[in-house]
Amino acid sequence: MHDRTILITGATDGLGRVLAHRLAEQDVALVLHCRDAAKGRALLTALRDRTGNDRLALVRADFSSLDEIRALADRLAELDRLDVLVNNAGIGVETAPRRSADGLELAFQVDYLAPYMLSCLLTPLLVRTAAAHSTTARIVNVTSAGQAPLDFDDVMLERHWDGVQAYCQAKLAQIMLTFDHAELLRGQDVTVNALHPASYMPTKIVTPLFTVQSTLDEGAANTARLVTDPALADTTGVYFNRARPARAHQQAYDPTARARLLEISERLTGVRLSAADGRAVGGVVGE
Repeated sequence: MHDRTILITGATDGLGRVLAHRLAEQDVALVLHCRDAAKGRALLTALRDRTGNDRLALVRADFSSLDEIRALADRLAELDRLDVLVNNAGIGVETAPRRSADGLELAFQVDYLAPYMLSCLLTPLLVRTAAAHSTTARIVNVTSAGQAPLDFDDVMLERHWDGVQAYCQAKLAQIMLTFDHAELLRGQDVTVNALHPASYMPTKIVTPLFTVQSTLDEGAANTARLVTDPALADTTGVYFNRARPARAHQQAYDPTARARLLEISERLTGVRLSAADGRAVGGVVGE
């Protein structure tokens, strides 16, 4: 892992922070995304002091802005290499409706559209890295066992907003993206998997509303496995519940629903999911 470069979004808190510490101890190069620059700088200091790893970089973007997500992707696309993208940043179950800077339902934008855009826009770099270094690049989408089907007539929940529905539909959308992206990238040495790392870890999005059931170390270990385990180098298009492959909500296996989601995603972001060679999405994965 020494030569690899790994990007973790949402690295300053909770699972992202523990994962960053775990990977920094392996002396990998880390690019750490934050929303709050002061918290990001504090994380870099803590990582350097604890691990001695100076191969650390900080990038900032607020995922409630599509412009900032795109600017972040444009900046990251200039890296010499990117071996792993960990789409971890997200918000939890909100108690009141909130809109993004773009007027979109906030959980859908932060938890789904942000990883959609980063995955799409960084695919060429991941493919180039895999080819140049004879390795396998990876995308790991941190999702949840809490999943709810999307109502494509009211994706932004304008008729009836519910915090649990908002969170759970965004997490299912991540899994649907995982399946399509994995199929698209088959044969290009880039794998795409999703996981529910652990249930109700002690994070700022859990403790105000739910009883803690799992440790952050458990969640970080399950996530790190998808990032680093050589045995998973060829595994793609899989949803994991902790360490085991699992069945996602049935809507994730509906090609018509996935096609509708991609159409909405492209329309909202102006970004299209395609392979580095320009191929469009096709096929069904996960059945």
